[in-house]
Amino acid sequence: MFSITRATVKNAASIAAIGATAVEEAHRGSCSAEDMNAFLEKNYNEMAVQEEICTEKNIYHILNYKDATIGFSKIVFNSTHSNINRDNIARLDRIYLLKEFYGLKFGFELLKFNIDLAKENYQSGIWLFTWIGNTRAVDFYHKAGFNIIGSHQFKVTETHYNEHYQMFLDIRN
Repeated sequence: MFSITRATVKNAASIAAIGATAVEEAHRGSCSAEDMNAFLEKNYNEMAVQEEICTEKNIYHILNYKDATIGFSKIVFNSTHSNINRDNIARLDRIYLLKEFYGLKFGFELLKFNIDLAKENYQSGIWLFTWIGNTRAVDFYHKAGFNIIGSHQFKVTETHYNEHYQMFLDIRN
């Protein structure tokens, strides 16, 4: 049995650990090991995650399976973007699952949870960025109905950027 619950600062260490592992696995090869390590140290340490969780606009959820946290998501409501001419859209900023749980539909369940949450909060769509080299993620989002609507240079470090697709899902009923 699995559950999805709202994250608190008590979950920051688990989120940081899962994030560091999952980001490194998903983005391996997108930049040098030095750039990856700098990015992970800056963004996936317990203090950075605690600060994000405490920021009111950031909504984190954790996915638990057999009493262990195996994934998490972060969504931000009413997060406009110049490529999308629409009000009330959410940004799915992060969704990560530990690799050993791929193929068990947990990622889809976490995504579906966020889509339903966005609908409940009167959002008309969800957008996200994903690295173009992460074909597993791009395919995952395509299967869920997201379309590529643009691209973006994602800043990894001061000296390295990765090309990311911007994807969008219309969730109006």
